[in-house]
Parts: sequence; C-alpha cells; structure tokens
Amino acid sequence: MSEPIVLGIETSCDETAIGIVRGRTLLANVIASSVEEHARFGGVVPEIASRAHLEAMIPTLHQALKDSKISLKDIDAVAVTGGPGLVGALLVGVGSAAGLALGLNKPIYAVNHLAAHVSVDYLTHDNPLDPTIALLVSGGHSSLLQVDDITGSITKLGETMDDAAGEAFDKIARVMKLGFPGGPAIDKLAKDGSASAIDFPRGLTTSNDWQTRPFDFSFSGLKTAVARYLEATPDYAKADVAASFQEAIVDVLLLKALAACKQSGIDSLVIAGGVAANSRLRAVAQERCEKAGIQLRVPSPGLCTDNGAMVAALGSLMVSAGRSPSPVAFDADSSLPVTTVSLR
Repeated sequence: MSEPIVLGIETSCDETAIGIVRGRTLLANVIASSVEEHARFGGVVPEIASRAHLEAMIPTLHQALKDSKISLKDIDAVAVTGGPGLVGALLVGVGSAAGLALGLNKPIYAVNHLAAHVSVDYLTHDNPLDPTIALLVSGGHSSLLQVDDITGSITKLGETMDDAAGEAFDKIARVMKLGFPGGPAIDKLAKDGSASAIDFPRGLTTSNDWQTRPFDFSFSGLKTAVARYLEATPDYAKADVAASFQEAIVDVLLLKALAACKQSGIDSLVIAGGVAANSRLRAVAQERCEKAGIQLRVPSPGLCTDNGAMVAALGSLMVSAGRSPSPVAFDADSSLPVTTVSLR
C-alpha cells in the first residue's frame, strides 16, 4: 500500500493528540494539551494527565476526522504510542486505539514515541530519512541515535546520564520563577540577553569524557552551576542567565551530534523532540551543519512537541515497509527502549 491512510494516537504525557496522514501527506493534527492544569504544580502530574486524556479523547478524534475530511471507514490502519511515557497516560491511548482497530477491523501498530519523533521528518522532507544521525531532545529524553531504518533498525549511540535537556530547562525556569513549561520561557527571555555573559560548564566534554563517553550527555552539573550563580548573585540579569544557560545546552548538544556524524560517516542530522523547537538550537545547528557539510533536517516547531502526526507518520512507514502489525492485546511499556521501534 503506497499511500495508506493512518490514524495516529499519542498520549504519552500531557498532550492528547490525534494525527491522520495519507502516505506522507498530513491531513490532520489535533492536540488537546493539559499543560495549564499542571502549571501550578511546576511539572506534569500523572493522575491529572490520565484524566485529561480520558476527557479529551473523543472530542479530539472528532475534530481530527473533521479536519481531514474523511470518516473512520476510510482508515487503513491505526497507530498508537505504546511507550515510553507515563503508564497511566499511555493506557488511555492504547485502549482507545485497540477499540478503534477492533471496531474497524484494521491493523494496529504500537510504535515507539521516540522513533515517532524522528519519523515526523518524513512529513516535511521529500528525500529519504535514513540513514541519519538523530539528536532527540525533549523533556524526558536526550539521546543520540544512528537510524539505519526508521521502521526497524535504530542504534543508541548515547543518552543523558541524568537530566534531559528539556528537564533542565524546566528546572532552571522554576528557580528563576519563569513558569512552566520552562523551555519556551527561557528561549523568549534569552533573546534579550548575552550568550557569552556567563561561562557556564559544558558537561561531559573533557578529553577523558570524549574518550570514554563521547556521545552521552549530562546536564545536572550545569543546572547546579546556574542555581549556585543565582544564589550568589542577587541582582543577576535574568536575560543574560537565560541566554548563557541556553547556550551551554545548545553547545553540548551540537558538539556531540556533529561528532557522531563525523565518526559514523553519515552526513545527515535530524533534530527532533520538544527542545528542537528552541530557536537558538535551530539557528546554531544550521550554522554549524553548513560549515561541516552536514544536511540538517528539523521539523517545523509545531511538529517538534508531542503530536499525533508523528505517530501516524511512523505507522504509515510501517505499513509501507510491510512490517507486521502489533497484536490487538498488548501491554503499554513505560520504559520502552528506543531500539524497539514497535511492539510486535
């Protein structure tokens, strides 16, 4: 099937998202976020997220069908995030997807949330996605991957040893009283600051680190350094702190990503995940990739954060590649490794 119509459901965290694609054409991408319900707690509360998914699922589905101008009987397959994520949240999506697949008598593909973030590139670029190096940066994950086949062959080169990049943004934004989520707030504030005002540390970039853990990340030391600076400098300039902190994260992410491209001999880099929407990361990545002769591919900002389009896109790729669907009865896996592209 060259252009399957696939409905994708994403409920791994605090977005209830449904996307519909026809082949590599996006027909609908509807997101109902519960972020405002979590903001007063400074982070996502799993029980609140699960309840919000239950309330939003049917309205979100109806809106996606309306936007795509198709009906359920036109769907060729259903795709859903099977993991990783918050287990209660995942179960809402998995239960909904299984019910749809059974009711429609269509195959179901339980796909990896992280691989889906990478595969959304399929909707915005014409040339083949793989092989590529993928820098996956979000609130819960920071990983470097070698993607030889997005439907079945992903190798993890490195990952964060502690905080993910997005988590570090959230934590520092909380200390600076910028609100939740922290990434967009810091990105906006940093535009008025100097990226070189404060020399914050770059984790795992010593000569020994490059020899022993060349593609791993660590942001806890940076987070501690920023917190100590704020405590020791009562009259600190918020914009300068935001810009310098952001620059430290961007610098390390791209140093490691380009090193992975060089070592592997792969001249393509995909940056995906919520942090990929960061304007400074996108600008510096473009500059450094052009200088290094690396083809850079980054989804539009609206497709960087969790969404149903990425799940539908990976489902479409699985169908077109002839991959076996998942059994209708499967367990969501909150710690599903990125090397497991789908549950079969």
